[in-house]
Amino acid sequence: MHATLRNLDDRDRADTPVDFLVDTGAIYTTLPVEIVTELALATPEQRAVEFANGQRDVWRLGEVRVRLGDAERTTVFFAGPPGCRPLLGAVTLEQFGVAVDPNSQRLIPISSFFI
Repeated sequence: MHATLRNLDDRDRADTPVDFLVDTGAIYTTLPVEIVTELALATPEQRAVEFANGQRDVWRLGEVRVRLGDAERTTVFFAGPPGCRPLLGAVTLEQFGVAVDPNSQRLIPISSFFI
């Protein structure tokens, strides 16, 4: 999935296109530290993360502007380790109102639910 990223505080910085793996099992979007550095994204917080294999770590957390198709939103991201694959997580998918259609391997619009 292709998306474009931008620094929230430095709109003069060029947009950066990124090829994401959509990961519905990941809560937040993950960016490799190289992209975080390139965009000079702030990561003012840190949060414990736990992986499917039970391993735990602490990663930096920040916000980034994401453009997906014609829509643009601000979303939370984790600054992952160098060379990691950029992941588009569930929170970002919800913010854009899309879900994964595994048959066609694409994102499709969904309705928002209120309970």
